[in-house]
Amino acid sequence: MPGVSTPTQPDHGVGVGPEAWPTGRLLSAAARRMENEWNAYLARWHLNHASLPALAILLARPLSQRDLAAALGVTEQTTSRIVAGLERNGYVTRQRLPDDRRVRLLAATGEGAAVMHQLTAAGSVDSIVEHGLSAEEEATLRRLLMRFL
Repeated sequence: MPGVSTPTQPDHGVGVGPEAWPTGRLLSAAARRMENEWNAYLARWHLNHASLPALAILLARPLSQRDLAAALGVTEQTTSRIVAGLERNGYVTRQRLPDDRRVRLLAATGEGAAVMHQLTAAGSVDSIVEHGLSAEEEATLRRLLMRFL
């Protein structure tokens, strides 16, 4: 009816800009954006956010698929898919253990080590994170994220 006011419902940040979002939603949106950009960057080496930690763990030492799954905190089925991609790209090998033919030992290859070296070289991924931040702002963001984690 004209002239009669109705109570407004709270918006909860839906349909408004990020400046009105709660901090958790900002972090979630930033994380999604970074994950997408990170995956696009890693795709140059046929890697993604899931396969990179697996490769890093296997560079430290060879493991069985079961032990790798435990180290990653994922199922063996998920690990199997990750390892298949790493193996297909020549970054890891699978070898049966001589004393237990049921177990396959996963190990990083020289190619896997070379890729990891490229990805961890100073400045190699800085352009993904910068997003127009000054060096001081980036350092502050890093310090706050480390504290948060």
